[in-house]
Amino acid sequence: MADRVLSVSRSFLSKNEKDSITDSCSVYTRRWYILIVFSLIAGVQAAAWNTWGPIAGSAEDVFGWSDGTIALLENWGPIAYIVSFVLFSWLLDVKGLRISVLVTVALMFVGTGIRCITSKPKPATWLIHTGQFLNDLAAPVAMGAPPLVSSTWFPPNQRATATAISSLMSYVGISISFGVGPFVLNPTEVADPPSPSADIQNSSVKSSVYFESNSTNKMSWDEAVSTARWHIMLYMYIEFGLVAILFLCVLVYFPAKPPRPPSFSASKKKVDYVEGGKRLMKNCQFWNLNILYGATTGVFSGWGGVLAVNLLSFNLKQDTAGWIGFYANIAGCIFGFIMARFADVFTGHMKSFLIFLFLGSTGSFLWFSLLCQGFIPFSRVWLYISAVLGGCFINGSIPLFYELTIETTYPIAEGIPMAVVTTSNHVFCLLFLAALMIPGIGTLWMNWCMVGICAGCIPLLLLFKEQYSRLELDAANRQAKRTGTIQNTKHDEETPLISSLDVGYGGGDKNGVHNRTGSMNSEV
Repeated sequence: MADRVLSVSRSFLSKNEKDSITDSCSVYTRRWYILIVFSLIAGVQAAAWNTWGPIAGSAEDVFGWSDGTIALLENWGPIAYIVSFVLFSWLLDVKGLRISVLVTVALMFVGTGIRCITSKPKPATWLIHTGQFLNDLAAPVAMGAPPLVSSTWFPPNQRATATAISSLMSYVGISISFGVGPFVLNPTEVADPPSPSADIQNSSVKSSVYFESNSTNKMSWDEAVSTARWHIMLYMYIEFGLVAILFLCVLVYFPAKPPRPPSFSASKKKVDYVEGGKRLMKNCQFWNLNILYGATTGVFSGWGGVLAVNLLSFNLKQDTAGWIGFYANIAGCIFGFIMARFADVFTGHMKSFLIFLFLGSTGSFLWFSLLCQGFIPFSRVWLYISAVLGGCFINGSIPLFYELTIETTYPIAEGIPMAVVTTSNHVFCLLFLAALMIPGIGTLWMNWCMVGICAGCIPLLLLFKEQYSRLELDAANRQAKRTGTIQNTKHDEETPLISSLDVGYGGGDKNGVHNRTGSMNSEV
């Protein structure tokens, strides 16, 4: 059923080529297991990273933290990523998927496990910081490997869709963590905290009785804190349990690659790791994409991670921020999947799709900012809609950025460019969150920063020159096989059968291939 749904567009495949690109290329049903397991790993890793932002009010009351502590916990994500991305890009390119994913899920297992040891504020704070750092060390593979998973296991007409599923699962995980926020008790919302000036005896008495004079305060402060502590610990137990199950799945079965490649381009030997890095440094179009992706998605990640802190300054409760973040990310994931399917069907138009998404995100966050500051009449419904639309447009761009990065840098192996691109996401996220630690900076600037970033990237995107080296190679090889140009499909890994960057893909003649220059070059 999944194959049928994800194979709507077969414009470039004849009826007898549904499961094979050439005689030496095949696709396997087990690819869906690989995709599901990897996607769940990415989702749980992201949820564990975003544990504390949506429940900031609860955590601050339970553990005695400040907004700066919450920001630091969120900051461990970009810090760990920047520290480890070179190592994990090397693992992906040199050691393959199995070793990389195994190391990743092992770090998650230890990181989420040590957070569950105690709930006593002082030791728990140290353990939670350590656990967050270990879990966040897993992010380079969870965020950077989706294009490698799709190119290793999926045929060309499903690559963008597979990339969308695995890359957007991180945002599904973040969405779920936002959805948890409203269910974790915030003591400040149901009880009055002890007066700082009261003596110990008065504080003890005050915290042991109900505040019947206020109908909204139905619990004592100690009771509220105890309940919130239990909710937080239960949340961490559940995350640890999910990681343990995924760790077992990877140990049992998660191969580095299938017996035969799913496409011609996947069978080719990639550029050496060091040489690939050198080529990447000289690729101006790649660095353009790097800035575009990092600035928009990185700042949005930071903005969403502290959305509760942001909206509390506008007198909106923790549960409001949680549901806004939840709906924004879920809607964004759905929209991202739709955009990826469009990219698979209407190949060669990713830049146009991205321009549309950037224009939409600029308008949405401008609307959100004007609502928050009262420049236009405030409405909770419009606040939800503007934030959800902003999440749709930003998250919808992620799979397109991933696929366009690999197309732009092919035949460099996927690990290096994806490590650099996703690291830029964390650098911008780190800078955004670090600004929150400046004394007295407040939160008014956060929403306008989103507006400025989205609008400022549009001119840079217009300067980008798109190219589709990998797609065109697969299309040219398929065309040559149909016309009989290639007699031997048991090809050599070192030398491509077709080498053409001038052949179109997804459109043109009846085989789905058109020639932009009027000629096709082939090498046998």
